[in-house]
Amino acid sequence: MTDAAELRRRTREFLAAHPPAATGRDAFLKARFDAGLAWVHYPEGLGGLGAPRTLQAVVDAELEAAGAPDNDPRRIGIGLGMAAPTILGFGTEEQKRRFLRPLWAGEEVWCQLFSEPGAGSDLAALGTRAVREGDTWVVTGQKVWTSSAHLARWAILIARTDPDVPKHRGITYFVCDMSDPGVEVRPLRQITGEAEFNEVFLTGVRIPDAHRIGEVGDGWRVAQTTLMNERVSIGGARLPREGGMIEPLARTWRERPELRTHDLHQRLLTLWVEAEVARLTGERLRQQLVAGQPGPEGSGMKLGFARLNQAISGLEVELLGQEGLLYDDWTMRRPEGVDFFGRGAGYRYLRAKGNSIEGGTSEVLLNIVAERVLGLPPEPRTDKDVAWKDLAR
Repeated sequence: MTDAAELRRRTREFLAAHPPAATGRDAFLKARFDAGLAWVHYPEGLGGLGAPRTLQAVVDAELEAAGAPDNDPRRIGIGLGMAAPTILGFGTEEQKRRFLRPLWAGEEVWCQLFSEPGAGSDLAALGTRAVREGDTWVVTGQKVWTSSAHLARWAILIARTDPDVPKHRGITYFVCDMSDPGVEVRPLRQITGEAEFNEVFLTGVRIPDAHRIGEVGDGWRVAQTTLMNERVSIGGARLPREGGMIEPLARTWRERPELRTHDLHQRLLTLWVEAEVARLTGERLRQQLVAGQPGPEGSGMKLGFARLNQAISGLEVELLGQEGLLYDDWTMRRPEGVDFFGRGAGYRYLRAKGNSIEGGTSEVLLNIVAERVLGLPPEPRTDKDVAWKDLAR
């Protein structure tokens, strides 16, 4: 079994054969994948060595100390955090070998075509249709709140393939080529002024059956893997102590003593402690992932992430007073990744408002925690056994 010492030896041998200063970035990343040092817990040949997930930190520390390039996770986060674990769990061997290497190396950006304007928080009520024609599926519908669609080559997509069964049972999961005819991406300008999100229109898009992930009609089960990993990747990202949203607030407090008041000090201490508790809880959650797929605990992490970010960014603006209200970059930009913590206080305050919507609304996540973590009685659902076509819309 691969242990920390063995991984450290492998990593140092890899660095000796591929010195970062003398190896091009793309070549280095592809070689790292092929050496099994991309995701050490993935199978051999797919970027890993079948080692415990916790040992990834050993590899990362060696590579960072050597000045090795990373794969720009901010830009390809959807592929890394959502598409990859889903393809690994449900994809065919051919799909795994086609998609995982260029995904990890950052050659191909991914996006997520799940949410729809007509479905709201009830994702299973989606109406995008996929009709089979031989070995091809013809997809028509509209998706919304799609991060990075303007950059993406591929998308993970769920569509309705059987309207005659209840909503959760008639969904199938696909990989959609964003460069195909019939795919139209339109920017959605946000409160920050930029257009990180998009709406995507699908008009007769032809997807080969070879790009179906999982069985026909089993897309909801496949999508649960995506959603649970999404919530972990948003709410449970690895941060250093005093990292994330609390870092700029604590730095301002130390550097600007003229802004301090007793009341703000007490509130800052409370939020600092909560941020540290959230960080340590995230570490514990990642340790639990070693045993298998993420569970509903990720929903609790994502809930806390949204609440805490909004409270911290609000206190930062309050601490800065009039200065905190300044936001001087309303440029219509098309960013290359999701940025929760960067730029100024005004940006952080505005951007944090989306934390309680993206990756599952806080209201939906509260239900998940109540039912699947606390074991409380589920809410009545009168539409569970009704065919999708008969639902009121």
